[in-house]
Amino acid sequence: MKLILTSTVDKLGIAGDVVEVKDGYGRNFLLPQGKAIRWTRGTEKQIEGIKRARDAREVRGVEHAQELRTQLEGLTVKIPARVSEQGHLFGSVTTSDLAVAVKKAGGPTIDKRTVSFAKPVKTLGAHTAAVKLHQAVTAHVPFEVVAQ
Repeated sequence: MKLILTSTVDKLGIAGDVVEVKDGYGRNFLLPQGKAIRWTRGTEKQIEGIKRARDAREVRGVEHAQELRTQLEGLTVKIPARVSEQGHLFGSVTTSDLAVAVKKAGGPTIDKRTVSFAKPVKTLGAHTAAVKLHQAVTAHVPFEVVAQ
């Protein structure tokens, strides 16, 4: 099955790439998740629009990514969370929570899909998240989860 990726898929490609995948993977995962669209001659024109949008979102280069990394690693990010009387979190801290907290702390806008945690954040205190800014540059953002 020939598809056009609309978002980055690990070990497959980036947005705008035309890929050949097995029918089941495309039909059962990529298409329902909105990560790809079927390739036709008509949709081939959409590739340019997808690539332009990707370039606008993407970090401009390694130098720019390194600047963002120093800026992110220098921030003091605090994420307020609801906790029980025993000090346990209701749920966990998500990647979108961190992206919003970084923006509130005066940092750059980051995409929640580039943020990853080593393990789920379900406790109060200091933690670290990895933000993939470029293929060669990853920032380790320290943050603290505090009671709301």
